[in-house]
Amino acid sequence: MSPADNLLELLSTQLDSLNRSERKVAQVILNDPQEATGLSIASLAERSEVSEPTVNRLCRTFGVKGFPDFKIRLAQSMATGTPYISQSVDINDAAEVYTDKIFSSAIASLDATRRKVNPTMVEKAVDFLSQAQQILFFGMGASGAVAQDAQHKFFRFNIPVVAHNDPLLMRMQAAACRRGDVVVVLSFTGRTKDTIEIARLAREAGAVTIAVTAPDSPLSDEVSMALEIVAPEDTDVYMPMQSRLIQLTLLDVLATGVILRRGEDFQDHLRSIKQSLVDTRIAPQVTD
Repeated sequence: MSPADNLLELLSTQLDSLNRSERKVAQVILNDPQEATGLSIASLAERSEVSEPTVNRLCRTFGVKGFPDFKIRLAQSMATGTPYISQSVDINDAAEVYTDKIFSSAIASLDATRRKVNPTMVEKAVDFLSQAQQILFFGMGASGAVAQDAQHKFFRFNIPVVAHNDPLLMRMQAAACRRGDVVVVLSFTGRTKDTIEIARLAREAGAVTIAVTAPDSPLSDEVSMALEIVAPEDTDVYMPMQSRLIQLTLLDVLATGVILRRGEDFQDHLRSIKQSLVDTRIAPQVTD
């Protein structure tokens, strides 16, 4: 591993190639890199439920002599890029350079997530969504915009759908849930206090709760099931980019799953929705 390599990206892209114990350590680090830089080797081993020698083996796997140096490399990876913009962008990058970096990072993150998505969990989520009496999408900040996009997709399925990004409205809607409702909670970090509390309220009210969030996050502990996503992006420091695209794509996967469950007969319904837009658009010009 050269000094130019980004340790967070390496941990994410090579996660599946690690042995089971090393993967547990890497996952704890990826869940909260900022916190991991402040942990002792004993604390990290305890949180990962592994031994201290396992942590040292992980360090050597990535070409680092020991845990202190590993933490330095981790901090350097988090500091790479211009704060509040993107983890991959440098302040002096020209348009050609940062354009290529952003597209390349997005493609790499989507591909890495594609390889890690659990089809069994996707199938389970589609089961719940297909049978829902009502679907509610909750998200705050960047995840709130994703929730609105989900409403735009799912309203087509003849299921009542709402989306909210206001914490007070979400809290009231969660408390008013009943059996048969499905609440999809979107949070990349899974550490937003309001979101965690809202998920708990919805579950206690009888709704099935699905989280799209980081593995082993506090939010994933409060829901019926979690679709776990990992991106090498620290949204505590940088503007959400890759994480938002991953959430959007995963919701496209769920929407497609629900459509396929409806069968070929449902295509007429989707066609009629599309046809309703024909008169709202200027017809394309036909050229010889």
